[in-house]
Amino acid sequence: MKKITLILFLLLTIGNAYAQEKTRILFILDASNSMNSKWEGNQTRLQAAKELLIKTIDSIKGIPNLEIALRVYGHQSYITPTFQDCNDTKLEVPFASGNFDKVKMRVRSIEAKGTTPIARSLEAAASDFPDMTAKNFIILITDGLEACDNDPCVIAKKLKDKGVRVTPFVIGLGLDLSYLEQFNCIGTYLEAENKAALANVLTTLVQKSIFNTTVQVNLNNITKSPLETDVTMHFYEAGTKNLKYTFVHTLNIKNNPDTLVLDPSLKYDLYVHTLPGIEKLNIVLTRGVHNTIILDAPQGYLQVNWLNPIRNYTADIRIMQPSNNKTFNVQQVSEKDKYIVGTYEIEIMTLPRIYKTVTITQSTITSIDIFSPGVFSFKTGKAVVGQVFLVKDNGELEWVFNLDESAKAQSKLLQPGNYKVVYRTKESKSTNYSTIKDFRIISNKTSALTL
Repeated sequence: MKKITLILFLLLTIGNAYAQEKTRILFILDASNSMNSKWEGNQTRLQAAKELLIKTIDSIKGIPNLEIALRVYGHQSYITPTFQDCNDTKLEVPFASGNFDKVKMRVRSIEAKGTTPIARSLEAAASDFPDMTAKNFIILITDGLEACDNDPCVIAKKLKDKGVRVTPFVIGLGLDLSYLEQFNCIGTYLEAENKAALANVLTTLVQKSIFNTTVQVNLNNITKSPLETDVTMHFYEAGTKNLKYTFVHTLNIKNNPDTLVLDPSLKYDLYVHTLPGIEKLNIVLTRGVHNTIILDAPQGYLQVNWLNPIRNYTADIRIMQPSNNKTFNVQQVSEKDKYIVGTYEIEIMTLPRIYKTVTITQSTITSIDIFSPGVFSFKTGKAVVGQVFLVKDNGELEWVFNLDESAKAQSKLLQPGNYKVVYRTKESKSTNYSTIKDFRIISNKTSALTL
């Protein structure tokens, strides 16, 4: 089954950053029969494409020195099992100032009928532009591959040779990646699985067309290779808390940091939410070129595991830097989390607490095993007050927890070891009624006492 694909050359407005040079955008709309297929919800592919195109036209209306035009293919002749009209391509609305509403009206009236002559439409597009002195862009919206006998790659090269600026972006809406090689000669592939994803991709392309300034953020590992990824990045206007952009760092299909588009008129403070976070302040972008922002972000993993648990025990782990006892992350025992390489102090919130110093190394899992807890259970006929202590190997007593004086039965998960419970009945008025009992905790076992 064909998948819908949008090949877009965009120039939309954001703020007041407009080029003074004249810009022309030719929209080419696929109205082949396959565009009648359902895409998302109850919309057909054509309905979705028309909705997107109309919104795009509304967005660019009013930009100085901008002209648009509309070419459509596949809308004049019906395709049959024995016939397809490969010449079915027509310039419906030529370039002119102030013709945005006219283009929108024609878009609304288009019906899908015929075949998919992409190459011939691109070739005809060369004559649609009045001259080659302006910045000329093409927006091709299609749901499939070339259906006629021409090669879009050859035509794209001819257009470039003639000075028609053809540098498309391929936005694949659920596009089968096996088609990707067939679009490489036309433009850059971007994937959008749904409308929300498409909106994000279009925002990027809008800004790229306006600013012609691109950015990649290299999160370097220990060997200075930009292979760290999958963390949130916040770009603030430098020196403020005015958040301008939010992205989840991504490696593209070539395993390189994905390309972003930022307004080059601003300086930025970048916060990357690794654990712990890293930042780069007062970033200045060079307009009109590809900028690379480099941060050292080598990371590895930490995982603390129960030894031979018989059920799903839980415990939090506080993660702290040696120079700062402030908790910057809490993870669960049995979970794996990622950290900047280095040494950390951790507190495992068992009873009693377990403290460790750990070293995180590049791309490896630092694994710590701790004993599965056992259960301390007690019951009493009268309310008691008291405390439980761990008997350490050197004989020292380490306080563990206070008994709940309102409960006549209680249970706690404790780490294996030897313990003492010191208590008296709450109603007793003499310390002589203090009582000490010893008990031992074994992993996955219950130690029960009657107080």
